[in-house]
Amino acid sequence: VQLQASGGGLVQAGGSLRLSCAASGSISGNAMAWYRQAPGKQRELVALIRSGGSTNYADSVKGRFTISRDNAKNTVYLQMNSLKPEDTAVYYCWSTASWGQGTLVTVSS
Repeated sequence: VQLQASGGGLVQAGGSLRLSCAASGSISGNAMAWYRQAPGKQRELVALIRSGGSTNYADSVKGRFTISRDNAKNTVYLQMNSLKPEDTAVYYCWSTASWGQGTLVTVSS
């Protein structure tokens, strides 16, 4: 499965963005996740959604970010609210054995 992430951009602190990850094939049986990598830092898990719909979030984004999936569209979303400058990173979509190309999110203070 190939993954195409989109939706990144420049936003002011407190703003919102929605990232999308479109898959080239069915994702219905796959766990899907968003990771991010800030400059000079390791890639970290932001949010994960299992095939059954259960989710996990990094402590730093709990209550602000929401991961969701639309299996009919083979797409996973990351709704990001109350963005902070420390959320600035390249965000990557992940599925089993597949990575998307990344989309840059920049949050200005």
